[in-house]
Amino acid sequence: MSRIGEVHRTTKETDLHVRVDLDGRGAASVRTGIGFFDHMLEALARHALLDLTVEGRGDLHVDGHHTVEDTGIALGQALDRALGDRAGIRRYADALVPLDEALVRAVVDVSGRPYLAYDIDIPKWQLLGDYDVFLTPEFFRAVTLNAGLTVHMDLIRGDNPHHIVEAAFKAFARALDGATMPDPRVTGVPSTKGAL
Repeated sequence: MSRIGEVHRTTKETDLHVRVDLDGRGAASVRTGIGFFDHMLEALARHALLDLTVEGRGDLHVDGHHTVEDTGIALGQALDRALGDRAGIRRYADALVPLDEALVRAVVDVSGRPYLAYDIDIPKWQLLGDYDVFLTPEFFRAVTLNAGLTVHMDLIRGDNPHHIVEAAFKAFARALDGATMPDPRVTGVPSTKGAL
């Protein structure tokens, strides 16, 4: 069974096409106009072992907020479509990912109940290329709300904003991969309620 989700989202601020294949190999074709953000989406695809296409444009003459948030919305919707009824998956997973001095933990529950607990305090505002580090929680909030995920993310330690943001994307990717992975021992939906 194919686990592919595709979304085309158009607003007055952005025009985005997102395609996700949960059973991919980590291939990515990403163009948002924000270089560092593209790099993070490529890392997400690579470490979640999903194939990801993101083609889009946004009102970058304003700033990157709409592009980053709307990409998160479209990605979350594509993940939700790819997951379908969520039968046969592991549902829960966690990951600890280091990047030099930074260490980030992510825990994912493919619950159908959207919630983000985000405790990653970046010590200083910084642009990474043309990416505002404070857009990171906006992206993850949009993904979790639209994919129906419960996600907890914590910064264990770290002070370099580049390392912290990259470790966050990679930790989320690893936890997402583990939680969405099919498990042959699971029959039906992994819930005593019979639905997620």
